[in-house]
Amino acid sequence: MFSALRLRTAALALGVCFILPAHARTSQPGEFANEQARHIATLFPGRMTGTPAEMLSADYLQQQFAQMGYQSDIRKFKTRYRYTTKDNRQNWQNVTGSTVIAAHEGTLPQQIMIMAHLDTYAPRSDADVDNNLGGLTLQGLDDNAAALGVMLELAQVLKSVPTQYSIRFVATSGDEEGHLGAANVLARMSEQEKKNTLLVINLNNLIVGDKLYFNSGKNTPASVRKLTRDRALAIARTHGINAMINPGLNPDYPKGTSCCNDAEVFDKAGIPVLSVEATNWSLGKKDGMQQRAKSKSFPDGVSYHNARIDNQQFLDQALPGRIAHRSRDVMRIMLPLTKELAKAGNP
Repeated sequence: MFSALRLRTAALALGVCFILPAHARTSQPGEFANEQARHIATLFPGRMTGTPAEMLSADYLQQQFAQMGYQSDIRKFKTRYRYTTKDNRQNWQNVTGSTVIAAHEGTLPQQIMIMAHLDTYAPRSDADVDNNLGGLTLQGLDDNAAALGVMLELAQVLKSVPTQYSIRFVATSGDEEGHLGAANVLARMSEQEKKNTLLVINLNNLIVGDKLYFNSGKNTPASVRKLTRDRALAIARTHGINAMINPGLNPDYPKGTSCCNDAEVFDKAGIPVLSVEATNWSLGKKDGMQQRAKSKSFPDGVSYHNARIDNQQFLDQALPGRIAHRSRDVMRIMLPLTKELAKAGNP
């Protein structure tokens, strides 16, 4: 009898051998994602877990899924995080997060989850506030509206495409406080649902980083890595897109594995994962946290959490055309990969 892991590998393998062309669209890949990213970032700045902006952004995402014809709901969860004052006192901040889930039903019980966090960084200390990290003015276009845009475009294109495996589109909250929303999603899954989850794909920080990476979880078996991570790189090559894996320069993060995002929650639970991100694993501590070389525009080599940098106007000036270009590249890889893995048929 197959173990759950071997069943996942076999199920994914059956879907990789073919790919059918997408139905005709009036726009080019990435255009809808680009539009949605800009809309979410500018209309809902300060999407900190438990705030009105976070709740409004969750409502917006649910409405978008509903307009596409998906069954969708918002799941509330209560959690908390620590806040540190200048005199090193700590107190708990209690918040209620909002996670949006939309379902594309397949004909078989197995499923693939596509995730992106909807929240922006909440200051965790007085030092964060002094350094303009997080807060009500943070648009979070790179972290993480662009990933939400890609998720919405995938949902839009796949809405009328029948698949054998179900696809769950999941917009989590609480990522910036320690992957709290992802942990809540996992906690609500039954043991059977966990066994039926073939793969969790996490989309995060897609714009500012020098390079586009596709990494697996530390516990994702080699057979599944081949069908997911390696297949994504192969699709990228066919389009002339420069995509790669973590080179493994930091011993704490072996070659081809990811770090520090919602996917970790599922990786630790033994569910295969694929992390999609833009960064530069060869810089800084070589842990994937430094996104690009330090410069006048990016003095720390990063954009995330910084309200002055992670916004539409600044990124358009510092990296002209990057938002549209990267949205297109990610879609050109993710759409065929998702169709293959979900075993798509003719619409």
